[in-house]
Amino acid sequence: MSSKRFKKLPEKTRDLPSEVVGKLIPILKKNCTTKFDESLDLSLQINNKQKKTEINIRTVINLPGGNSKKVKVCVVCEENKSQEAKDAGAEVVGGDEIIEQIKSGNINFEKLICTPGMMIKLSKLGKVLGPKGLMPNPKLGSVTNDVKKAVTDAKSGQVEIRNDKDGNIGVSIGNKSFSDDKLIKNLNAIIDALEKEKSNNSIKGDLIKQAFITSTMGVSYKIKLGKSI
Repeated sequence: MSSKRFKKLPEKTRDLPSEVVGKLIPILKKNCTTKFDESLDLSLQINNKQKKTEINIRTVINLPGGNSKKVKVCVVCEENKSQEAKDAGAEVVGGDEIIEQIKSGNINFEKLICTPGMMIKLSKLGKVLGPKGLMPNPKLGSVTNDVKKAVTDAKSGQVEIRNDKDGNIGVSIGNKSFSDDKLIKNLNAIIDALEKEKSNNSIKGDLIKQAFITSTMGVSYKIKLGKSI
């Protein structure tokens, strides 16, 4: 049953013609009528069903406008890298003892980074880390000897983009409190990254079939894609 607040919001907005995000953001912010700082969330559907294969996109993006999410980072590394990880802001740092904790199901972090030397041991925990999307990946920058950069990126606006089996991607571009300019820059960074993935995967036709944007407790609007975003 819809609340009184929700009933006051515009109706059937998904049926409206698509519009550039610069015009939609002020409307979305006006619809943010809750007491907390709602996030503005992007929903994309990509053309992942190709003739010969199914496209699975997984990449990370450093949002130029940052984001408001506080990420608890764990670094599994050798002892000589521990202080570097702690200085960069990692909350959980260690070696074999952290691996044992993970093995027993004790996972109290949202992002896992490890050095190449420790990845051999962590790779055996795929059944524990994989389903949670926590397995470090060198292509995503989470298997590296430069733990300082990896931790800094994770804490300063880095988001992971990945599609589900139906080709859907969901990602936040920031909060209501962000300036319109920051939100637009974040969205453009995501679109640009997906265009690069299109080239890398030799995708035929348009990669993005449709795009919507909404606030946490609001209603969604269709985005007009292209250079006018």
